[in-house]
Amino acid sequence: MFAGFTRYLFPLLFKAQSAAVFGIEAYLVEVEVDVGSGKMGEFNVVGLPDLAVKESRERIKAALKNCGFDFPAPQGVTINLAPADVRKEGSGFDLPMAMGLLGCQGSFFGKPLTGHVFLGELSLDGSVRSIRGALSAALEAREHGVKSLVVPEANAQEAAVVDGIDVYGVRNLPQAADLVNSPESFAPVRVDARKMLAEASQYPVDLADVRGQLAAKRALEVACAGGHNILFIGPPGAGKTMLAKRIPTILPPLSLEEALETTRIHSVAGLLEDSRGLVGVRPFRSPHHTISDAGLIGGGTVPHPGEVSVAHHGVLFLDELPEFQRNVLEVLRQPIEEGSVTIARAALSITFPARFMLAGAMNPCPCGFFGDATRDCRCTPAQIQRYVSKISGPLLDRIDIHIEVPAVRYRELREKALGEGSAAVRGRVVCAREKQLERFAGEKQVFANAQMPPKHIRKYCQISAEGEKLLEGAMAKLGLSARAHDRVLKVARTIADLNDSAGIEPKHLMEAVQYRSLDRSYWS
Repeated sequence: MFAGFTRYLFPLLFKAQSAAVFGIEAYLVEVEVDVGSGKMGEFNVVGLPDLAVKESRERIKAALKNCGFDFPAPQGVTINLAPADVRKEGSGFDLPMAMGLLGCQGSFFGKPLTGHVFLGELSLDGSVRSIRGALSAALEAREHGVKSLVVPEANAQEAAVVDGIDVYGVRNLPQAADLVNSPESFAPVRVDARKMLAEASQYPVDLADVRGQLAAKRALEVACAGGHNILFIGPPGAGKTMLAKRIPTILPPLSLEEALETTRIHSVAGLLEDSRGLVGVRPFRSPHHTISDAGLIGGGTVPHPGEVSVAHHGVLFLDELPEFQRNVLEVLRQPIEEGSVTIARAALSITFPARFMLAGAMNPCPCGFFGDATRDCRCTPAQIQRYVSKISGPLLDRIDIHIEVPAVRYRELREKALGEGSAAVRGRVVCAREKQLERFAGEKQVFANAQMPPKHIRKYCQISAEGEKLLEGAMAKLGLSARAHDRVLKVARTIADLNDSAGIEPKHLMEAVQYRSLDRSYWS
């Protein structure tokens, strides 16, 4: 939220411009602070405030008193937040409302507050605490020509990423008042967004940490090169989670535009660290299998982003995939297809971005050792089938690559030589993505091979007569389903891009077919 004050001729009324976050966007709110119009001793906040806004009355009273300011106790105070038909939530209105009360008491010596913008939650001692959505508010303030933005010191780096507006970080209420009275004593916060992004683009893990698993690493490279969803299937301890955590390290680096959008979502969700002004790495979200559908998709009286939106431009990893509730998994279908999720309520509808790469991991059976060369499986065929069938066909249809991850042998664990690192693999992935961006130039909502609709598959995934014969035989002999047909062609197109091949060759098709474990007779 943000506010800039304009003093009326009537000394006991101040009007403010403010904003609240709706989804990940900010919208304008008009704050009117009036002293003397209500009943004696009352402090009313109107305009559909939520509980956090209502409780600001007590925080503001204590903050003013503990900072040595007067509070108009004998007189009634009324603060209106307009438009009155939109619910206001959050504690970021504390600072602008307190500044309005100070203005009504003449603390600014008649100086106009027009052009100043204030956001912040007040503690009882008058210090200013961080708030959510500072970046969204800064973008909205710039859009409306506001000159300066005053935010909590913890949010200054985040808001200063936006060019074209002066951002000031304050620690407490007296400092905010001094800023109005003596603006020349304060310097705006300046940051270099691109330099900040480069410094933040560091991952603590590397693909070289994974021992063995050459086939799984190759599948991971193909998945990242084409933006394909991937499912790891293997016994406990094989390294499925370890592989998944390294997916962001081989995806293309975040662009500044992607980083800004990701930061906005994390800020609104309250996940942005105070010390970070910008999210510089691709998100990796791994919710527990007990998560609700609202936690995964988003929800609430005023909807907040869920895990699929927090994973925007990154990876959503679902470990122990069959253990998730069926209804929770089914709500993934819309965001996977559309790259966004719409949450509708009786009075409002909010759309959150949700373009992520889905990675899942599962055991091959309930005991986890079906097909393991060293341990016997105790499960019956019926139990295995029942376990696998927990993942519905429509969801499985949206996972392009299924790769088996066997247990790592002792000799591979003890090898001294490290495998290929993330930097080398990322270089090949970036080259493949650049080919796809060139191929789909001018196309809407298609940036990678995984997003190709049927018309693009027919156009860009043409195969030779030999390839036709091979694919037909694979579908017949391996029991591949009809839904696997398009997936195989998309993955084969990505493999061809990695090999710098203009067309899809039979060897590319053969490798793509191997990534359809759940469509073969593997489970029988």
